[in-house]
Amino acid sequence: MTVTIARRAALALAGTAAIAGTARAQTVTRTARLVIGFPPGGSSDVVARLYAEKLRGRYAPQVIVDGRPGAAGRIAVEAVKAAEADGTTFLQTPASMMTVQPHVFPREVRYDALTDFIPVSTVCSFPFGLGVPMNHPARTMEEWFAWARAQPNEVPWASPAAGSVPHFTGIMLARKLNLRLTHVPYRGGAPAVQDLIGGRLPLFIGVLSEMLPHEGTGVRILAVTSATRFAKLPNVPTLAELGHPERTAEEWFGAFVPAATPAPVVAGLHAAIVAASREADLVAALERLEFTNATSASPQAFAAQIRGERDLWRDVVRESGFTPE
Repeated sequence: MTVTIARRAALALAGTAAIAGTARAQTVTRTARLVIGFPPGGSSDVVARLYAEKLRGRYAPQVIVDGRPGAAGRIAVEAVKAAEADGTTFLQTPASMMTVQPHVFPREVRYDALTDFIPVSTVCSFPFGLGVPMNHPARTMEEWFAWARAQPNEVPWASPAAGSVPHFTGIMLARKLNLRLTHVPYRGGAPAVQDLIGGRLPLFIGVLSEMLPHEGTGVRILAVTSATRFAKLPNVPTLAELGHPERTAEEWFGAFVPAATPAPVVAGLHAAIVAASREADLVAALERLEFTNATSASPQAFAAQIRGERDLWRDVVRESGFTPE
């Protein structure tokens, strides 16, 4: 099964659901909090701050980023679920929180993307990379696989969070290639990249942009999960080129509000996000992060996308055989 969490999937799923909202857009008059579930310095934090700046005065007088890391991002999700549904608290979260983790942690996940929240819009999409420390003997992905097979003990590898898309990318590769790997979940990509640079990890699968600034100095990127080669890494193959097309994967960050938020406020936030995404300096900033600005045609279209992706990941999680400890 090919897992492509990207604009192509959004367009296909939204074909019959991209119905423009009929509610008159309404903004809020008090300071709004944009809640994220990962620590400062990571991609989630950076994107949230870019959008918060553009939403100030457009959606709310002030928009502050409220970081609540922990429980692989679930603390932030649950905080927004419980927040007052007046539009002053909204969530930015990776796709996996809403489409993957409910299948991975059915007992721990106490929220539903479509009943406890109103999906507003995606804000960007991005690929993942597979990176090793610069002092690692493997110079290609095939060499790394061979190195891992030769180790006497299980080989540790890291992802930004348990239940994330990179996590399942690693699990499924290990199963396919009969590799003995031990997953090390981190609380976001930034600390994992630092441990990778320091040689404390032999492999990290995570957001490509978090490794790219260190490529050639502290990190060697061996493969990418996008459908085509990454422009800034023309010599780095895709997993599909290496014989693993089913591991093609890109992810999005998306905005959500509590379920009872009035329709005019949802429409107002959607309109503000779309307008912000079109500003040249935000587009340029996202491009510097190696992200694509990608917004949903409507909240209804975003909900349809989530419904389809959630069904897809249910099958992937089942096939992986993964069960939480």
